[in-house]
Formats: sequence, C-alpha cells, structure tokens
Amino acid sequence: MKINIITGGSRGLGRSIALHAADRGQDSIITYNTNKTEADKVVSEITAKGRKAVALQLDVSKPASFDAFVGEVKKALSATWNTEKFDHLVNNAGIGMYTPIVDVTEEKWDEIMTIHLKSPYFLTQKLLPVMNDGGKIINVSSGLARFSMPGSSTYAMMKGGIEVFTRYLAKELGARKISANTLAPGAIETDFGGGRVRDSKDMNAMIAGQTALGRVGLPDDIGAIGASMLSDDFRWVNGQRVEASGGFFL
Repeated sequence: MKINIITGGSRGLGRSIALHAADRGQDSIITYNTNKTEADKVVSEITAKGRKAVALQLDVSKPASFDAFVGEVKKALSATWNTEKFDHLVNNAGIGMYTPIVDVTEEKWDEIMTIHLKSPYFLTQKLLPVMNDGGKIINVSSGLARFSMPGSSTYAMMKGGIEVFTRYLAKELGARKISANTLAPGAIETDFGGGRVRDSKDMNAMIAGQTALGRVGLPDDIGAIGASMLSDDFRWVNGQRVEASGGFFL
C-alpha cells in the first residue's frame, strides 16, 4: 500500500490522478484551497473504491503556512494509516495566467512565481523528511514550457523552472532511491484558467486541429498517466519530462 500527497486534488487533474491512483491500489492525501465540499466528494469517491483518503487545506500562495501543513500531514498519517511517512508527492496545485508581457505587473508576476515555483520547491523540501525512501515525486509542468503561446510567458517561465528543479531532485535524491519526473499536460478540458479550453468552441477547435490525435485532452487522459507514473511500472524513469498532449504542435 502506497500513500500519495496530491496538491490541488479537489478538482481537475489532481482529482483525476487521485482517483486513478485509487484504482491502482493507492491511498491519497489531497489538498484543497477553499472548496472543502469538492475535496470531501473526492475523498468519498476514493473510499467508494475501497481505498483511504484525507483532504487537508493548503494555500500554496502562502509558503509560511507549510510548517503547519506538514504538522497536519503527520497527524493524518498517524490517525488514518497508523504510520509516520508517506510515499509519493504530486506538486499539482496552481492557477492560470494569460497576460501579454507588456501588461504583466510585478505583483502578478510575484504571485505566479510563488505559486508555481517557490511553493513546490519549499513544500517538497519540508515534506522530504516525512517521505519514505524509494518514493516518487511528480512535478506538474505544462506543454507551454516547450511551445510558446502569447500571453503565457509568466506561467510558462515558472513551469520551465519546475522542469529544471525536477532534474536536480532526481540527482540529489537518488541516494534515497526517490525518483522525480515532470508531467507536462497539453491543453485539457477542465475549469483551469476559467475553463477557457473547455468552454470556448473556437479555442477547442484550434487545439484539436493542431493535435496529432485530433482532439483536446480530458482530465482522465492525465489522471491515467499520472497514476501510471506513481506505479512501479515507472521505477526506472527518473529526471524526465513526460509530455501528455496528444501530439500538440509537433
């Protein structure tokens, strides 16, 4: 039995990864920022599959709260699993930003940097003492770190940084047999970024037209590969970037 921590697990890609991981026999601690109701629904869905799950509140825009969060993780591990450590970490939580370079404010840049770069770095750092040797780390990046779409410079820069961070994690944690890989989704039909990919017919059609498999991605596409990356099938993949975009902009 393996225990995951999946940030942003109450909706979208994080939710799908948690559910697919449950199908593979893994339990999860999922985090949510404000929507406890949705998080509790995910916990119920996981328990209905015969697995265990806990939802904890976490605001990744506030790194000062991470010590308290780690304390809550320890309590949950003890109360629910009678253990002191978890196995796998998925750094998934985040927000979108679609602003041309000329309009990006320093304040907004700092917010995106904190959420998508600083927070995964220091949350990982603080959770490593509570993580079992031989575990796996997945840092969620984006296809935007490979190709360029106007308006996404700030977000994409941070995801590029996360991909570098992942390679360093793989190198530095190798002695503990902890692997680290990047999962880079393409455009997916979720509520991310206000649901722009899901709800805009024009954008959806444009993306499908530029994708080799001829459609826009769905949450289950990412959930399935994320759960696979957390399984023993992925044991010899380390320090790699896995893009799941259906062949977008090849």
